[in-house]
Amino acid sequence: MRKKISFVILSNSGAPVKQICTSKAAIRLLGVMLIAFLTFVGYIIYDYYNLKETTAHLENREVYITSQLEEIHHQRRQIQEFAKEINALKTKLIALNGFEKKIRIIANIEKTNTSENMFGIGGSAPEDLDPRIPLKDKHNSLMRDMHEQIKQLNDASVNQQQEFESLLKSLEDQQNLLASTPAIRPVSRSVKSWITSRFGYRKSPFTGRREFHRGFDISSRKGTPILATADGVVTYAGKKGLLGTTVIIDHGHGIVTRYGHCSKTLKKRGDRVKRWEPIALMGNTGRSTGPHVHYEVRLNGIPVNPEKYILN
Repeated sequence: MRKKISFVILSNSGAPVKQICTSKAAIRLLGVMLIAFLTFVGYIIYDYYNLKETTAHLENREVYITSQLEEIHHQRRQIQEFAKEINALKTKLIALNGFEKKIRIIANIEKTNTSENMFGIGGSAPEDLDPRIPLKDKHNSLMRDMHEQIKQLNDASVNQQQEFESLLKSLEDQQNLLASTPAIRPVSRSVKSWITSRFGYRKSPFTGRREFHRGFDISSRKGTPILATADGVVTYAGKKGLLGTTVIIDHGHGIVTRYGHCSKTLKKRGDRVKRWEPIALMGNTGRSTGPHVHYEVRLNGIPVNPEKYILN
């Protein structure tokens, strides 16, 4: 027999109004249904918060992906700009190489290494990169070409630097040679002077016999400044036999000049002198018929005609 449970509903005065009777099974069923309902509601609430959290995470991921796509797009633009800069750098290197060739032609200087050009043995300038290609499809291809050209340009810049260093050394050698080569009169043209004897055979003013004159004589007033005709080092300054007071300058490259019959030397042995610099005063020392300078140019010890070394 089923047990029944009675519920009495009382009024505000405490008097019974209504009486409800139900069985324990019904109460258990109601409890089970209540628990199931509460469980369902809890699951709905949990799923809502879980969905809300997932949605927030997806929104964050969307923002992150958007920023990454913008960064990728920015990097692709940078790659394209870098490709343009590589092309510009290559153009400048080629222009520098052409400028070096012009200087060599003007200065008549040969290349030190004719078997190798700027881009290597038998090499030529690589073709320009195309920065307009779609990077989505040919990103790796452009990057590979850029990497190869950077290496080529680096090698080319090293070769070009070596050629410029070689050119500079050759120009400096030429400059030193020109500065050390006699090129002016030992007496300024602004001073009144006369050529009294030239290089070659002549009749001696002392013996009357035919003799070989190894220098070039210029007469002027006593005390007229005598100029160094090129850069060099004074190797002798003093009396020297028939030449009287003499200054000798070594210009290197086998070139030596002599200045004889001076009245006074202005330089001493070991002094470095420059072209146009006064080194002595004109005089009448040694065997001389009057104030003048006896000027000699010797190449590897052999007297040569000084007039060939006078360009002014």
